[in-house]
Amino acid sequence: MNLSVWTEVAPHAPVLLRGLLINIQLLLGLISLGLVVGVVTALIEVYAPRPVGIAAGAYTWFFRGVPEIVLLFLFYFGLSQFGVPVSAFFAAVLALGLRSSAYQAQIFRGAFQSIPHGQMMAARALGLGRLRAIVHVVLPQALRLSLAGWSNEFSSVLKDTTLAWGIGVVEIMRQASYIRARNFTLTLPIYVTVALMFLVLTYVGNLAIGLAERKLRVPGLEGQR
Repeated sequence: MNLSVWTEVAPHAPVLLRGLLINIQLLLGLISLGLVVGVVTALIEVYAPRPVGIAAGAYTWFFRGVPEIVLLFLFYFGLSQFGVPVSAFFAAVLALGLRSSAYQAQIFRGAFQSIPHGQMMAARALGLGRLRAIVHVVLPQALRLSLAGWSNEFSSVLKDTTLAWGIGVVEIMRQASYIRARNFTLTLPIYVTVALMFLVLTYVGNLAIGLAERKLRVPGLEGQR
């Protein structure tokens, strides 16, 4: 493959960047949904009565066990079967966000269980109710401890956003497919360009999370690096 083929990719960069912006929007939406639902699910698994905890465990089992593309089809095509109109973008955020919440719940559950039980006892002895002790004592520390594992989830869901192509979201992979359809000789350089863009995004995201992890380290609960 000669250099001239690679130079033909440059004019398509704005189109690919517009597609990448959609991936970033998907990422922000799904990871925010996954964070909120994941924290709540983890709290239920750890602190709720056993029957409720079992239900939360069944939730995570389902969303961790079903392939992402199947979840996308279920939410996009399935909801319409019940008369619920949903855009491809929203269906992708919902399907991938709930799937991410199941994985994030396991990260947060481990963090909650790593907090010494004596801290909860001390908080209760000082007059805090159980809920307030969880919110003000356990949760802030657990969220900090979750950052290391959360960086892996960030890298995973960033790549998962490309699956939204399967239900019609015009993100970077669909834009790349349009370019390839118009000029087949650009197939390899276009997909290499997409790969490089994701490598940069993954690196920058993990770098930011790593900086936050070091800044928010809980003394005595994490090993020093």
